[in-house]
Amino acid sequence: MWNPSVRQTAESAGPHAGRTRPSVVHAISSAHLPLNRRTILAAPWILRAGAPSVRPNIVIILADDLGSADLGYCGGEIETPHLDRMAAQGVRFERFYSFPLCSPTRSALMTGRCPVRFGVMYEVIKSFSSYGVPPEEHFLPETFRAAGYQTAMAGKWHLGHARVRYLPNSRGFEQSYGHLNGALDYFKHVADGGLDWHRNGKSLREEGYSTDLIADEAVRLIQGRDRGRPMFLYLAFNAPHGPMQAPERLLRKYASLPGPRRTYAAMVDALDAAVGRVMAVLDEEGLRQNTLVLFLSDNGGHLPAGSSNGSLRGAKATAFEGGIRVPALMRWPGRLGGNVLARQVTTVMDVFPTLAAAAGIAPSNRLPLDGRNLWPEIAGGKSIPREDLFFGVESRGMFRLAIFHDEWKLVREASQTGEASDYLFRIAEDPNEKNDLAAKHPGVVKDLAGRIEKLRSLHPPAGTRATDAPPPGWRPPAQWAEAAL
Repeated sequence: MWNPSVRQTAESAGPHAGRTRPSVVHAISSAHLPLNRRTILAAPWILRAGAPSVRPNIVIILADDLGSADLGYCGGEIETPHLDRMAAQGVRFERFYSFPLCSPTRSALMTGRCPVRFGVMYEVIKSFSSYGVPPEEHFLPETFRAAGYQTAMAGKWHLGHARVRYLPNSRGFEQSYGHLNGALDYFKHVADGGLDWHRNGKSLREEGYSTDLIADEAVRLIQGRDRGRPMFLYLAFNAPHGPMQAPERLLRKYASLPGPRRTYAAMVDALDAAVGRVMAVLDEEGLRQNTLVLFLSDNGGHLPAGSSNGSLRGAKATAFEGGIRVPALMRWPGRLGGNVLARQVTTVMDVFPTLAAAAGIAPSNRLPLDGRNLWPEIAGGKSIPREDLFFGVESRGMFRLAIFHDEWKLVREASQTGEASDYLFRIAEDPNEKNDLAAKHPGVVKDLAGRIEKLRSLHPPAGTRATDAPPPGWRPPAQWAEAAL
């Protein structure tokens, strides 16, 4: 019987426990824990997966609200030659899952843990919120920095801004650049009326389109890196999230598209060009063969903004596939083959342990990870069953929740009064969620609904909620970076 309160240690978990099938927040195996020296020696599959003799550079590129059908290789009309080339040169994930909103996904990416645990599950961290990912949560760059990596980020943070201890330079990044909140004006670099553009916590006034500026910073960081240390680089583009703004030359390029789709396409085109510049400088610097690049979106596309999730049901802020199944690519020419389709079910929580394993690094977290090291599966082209996976969001007065268990997926939409609608699918057979099996399998619905409710109970009362409102008299600061206490 699973228990959300289980907290194993590396000493209590067997060396191969991670190859069994516990729930994501149920029994935590050694694959979810710090891989200390003894664990690594006792788990030869980690070494067989290929701990490199020279540690690779790591580049994570995160898009914001990118639709699952909006890249050229997916059949869309937006020109994305650089991401298409990355897909051809590396691994395309068929089932990669993020959370339905921005801050939950980013917190899961950084911690390797389900955001329900620390209160960033249901809503983004708003500009007027004093909340942030708690300091006791260990961040991915902290592990890489402890292993000798130089760590840097450029782009959108959205993991807490009210306290200095929430800012990037307090969470493992030696260098940081970009903005702290969401919904940034791409040209003015203003959020809610205050300047939200900084370098290392000091406000910065620059001219330029934010997508281009983030790419400029990436090029500068790569070219100016300490060549005696490997690099961990996190590029969190705010594109194509609103406000919907694009350079005029790109708007003209997509003039034939209707309404919001035109601007959205121009923003994705600019994003692709930025990714192309990053990939080009890696090649120019001779880093191609020893750099692992991961590209993904933080959630599904926001349809009113002009995105497309293709045939997937739902969109951003829902727990249907269109809200959580996102485009994801991985390229490492020195270790991974090209034009590979990975069918392994993977989540944003798995990024932390998987990248650490790919680099041959022992994660230095103290709290147990919910994510799983899937490097053996990605590198070996295999696929294994997953433990229960839980997703959720609060939107328009409803909790929109989902759990994957064995072949089943239950989507539960519950009001704050407790009334609920349930939808049951076999996702492997029905990825577009057209065939609701809830009425035919009430026992499965009851079981999975019970699992969801127990997982919901982990969310701390002080965590983010969609019902939050600005405090009376709240005003944005003139400069966001300096407003952190």
